Amino acid sequence: MPTLQETAAVPRVQPYCCWRCCPLRCGAVAPGQAAAAARAGIEQQVLFKAPDDGDYVCFRIPAIDEGRGDTHGNPAPIVDRETGRVLLASTYNAGRGDAGNCQVPCDRRPHLQHSDDDGATWSTPRDLSGEIRDPRWDAWYATGPVHGIQLTRGKHAGRLVFGINAESYGTDRITENHAALVLSDDGGDSWRIGARDTWPLAPDGTFRQKPSELTLVERVDGGIHVNGREQDGKDIGHRDAAGSRDGGESFQAPFRALPDLYTPMVQGAVVRLPSAGRRGHGRLLLSAPADPDRRRTMMIRSSYDEGRTWESVNRGAVVTTDCYSDLVALSNGQVGLLYEGGAVDARDEIRFARLTEDWLGPRRGPDPTTPDGGSGARPAAVLGGARTGEGRFGRAVEFDGVNDAVRLPFRETLPLGERDFTVSLWFRYDATGGEQPILWMGGVGNKSPQVAVRGEPGSDRITASILTVEGAAPPATTTVRAPGAYNDGRWHHLALRRGAGALTLFVDGTPTSVRAPAGSVSRNSVFGVHVGQKVDSRSHLTGALDEVLVLDRALPDAGHRTVGLHVSAGYRR
Repeated sequence: MPTLQETAAVPRVQPYCCWRCCPLRCGAVAPGQAAAAARAGIEQQVLFKAPDDGDYVCFRIPAIDEGRGDTHGNPAPIVDRETGRVLLASTYNAGRGDAGNCQVPCDRRPHLQHSDDDGATWSTPRDLSGEIRDPRWDAWYATGPVHGIQLTRGKHAGRLVFGINAESYGTDRITENHAALVLSDDGGDSWRIGARDTWPLAPDGTFRQKPSELTLVERVDGGIHVNGREQDGKDIGHRDAAGSRDGGESFQAPFRALPDLYTPMVQGAVVRLPSAGRRGHGRLLLSAPADPDRRRTMMIRSSYDEGRTWESVNRGAVVTTDCYSDLVALSNGQVGLLYEGGAVDARDEIRFARLTEDWLGPRRGPDPTTPDGGSGARPAAVLGGARTGEGRFGRAVEFDGVNDAVRLPFRETLPLGERDFTVSLWFRYDATGGEQPILWMGGVGNKSPQVAVRGEPGSDRITASILTVEGAAPPATTTVRAPGAYNDGRWHHLALRRGAGALTLFVDGTPTSVRAPAGSVSRNSVFGVHVGQKVDSRSHLTGALDEVLVLDRALPDAGHRTVGLHVSAGYRR
């Protein structure tokens, strides 16, 4: 059977998306991850382990270990290269006897300490509330967490910068979310608030964006790239980004979501890989879990254009499972990763790993592609070495059940939102067990809006589901199932339609329908469109697909047996 690179046949995914008009448990290590982390170029050690280290039950939020009674948290360390002084910003609030979070509004106050002997001793914490906490930021306030930076280029060279996030409170609810940068031009003796980005609460009880837990890196042009955790706003994506061209005094534009940078809601860190004589933009690194459903699969992903775009999850370097992390540039072209990494619970240990560029791997060339027939669409990436085989009409894409998939690059016209829609495709498979993902649009898990179609041969059925969100109401899942797995190795036609308040699944023209609530199937969370793969990369189809079509309207019943566009397409690199 020819590989995709060898054929210019007719793969039938061409019409693909053709539009017409803090308690925390992290997942176990996924298969193969331990072996990947053990290969040459990475060294790891456990720095803190509960309950071996003193009286602390757990260690959280790396950048510094912390014990929780009264709460001292969200550390943001910075080293002043001119003096060698280590400065540490953090927050403080009174603790509770039941180990719960502070009540809202929460009196969290920023403090600063410094060390002139590489951390052996520290100064008495100094309250910075009068300098860097706006009195209106009374619902929540947090420095960092993760390291700040010292600028090295331009007229602001020597300036110290770190990130903060805060919330305002009023009328018995949080009313605004704030992300900001804090600046010092005198080595940390005094501080002030610089760039701010504020997002108000919408009338329906939601936020468009809630950027938080900011991580910073200086760009080669002297600007600042700011990358943050997106805390459940309506915009699609779990990471946000903004930039500053004036040393952190202001943001060039409001934060924007990064919908195809797959992460859960989690702390991440950005750092520049030591240059080792490089010229040009170089390579930025992001440490964060890569599973969009939960905090697992710690991965290092690269950007080669100063943070404008990032590697996808199939290209990142997997360290292990686990949660919060921070990065630091070391000598000899190495990078240090400090992260939560207990074998059973991520809070059990803080680990440190040294990573080399050889371990990270070189920049990869483009994946093979298949055209997307949607208006203005870029070609879809073909992953895992998927091959073509005999299709319902000419040739089709065959998936090996291991790592094969087709994934569309994000574009603004892909999310279906609150609109009606129709999915139409041909499928063939003979698997007798496991989840067999056919088409997945949106996020994944039980909170992220999505459209999912899958075979469940172990339960002898085909299942389609949508998860919708409307306003500030909890998410609602609607599932429709067709009896029979249709796993006879023959071609079958499937259509899924949302329209007139119903979700209808057709298999070979036979409909099964249930009532469906209104709401968006593509709000907040990450957003991906995957054929033959679940968005979290944890299950893959063993079978073949042909003539995959998505329309942003509900087709009439008569159309569902005849849809199938015979459009030639070729794969190209």
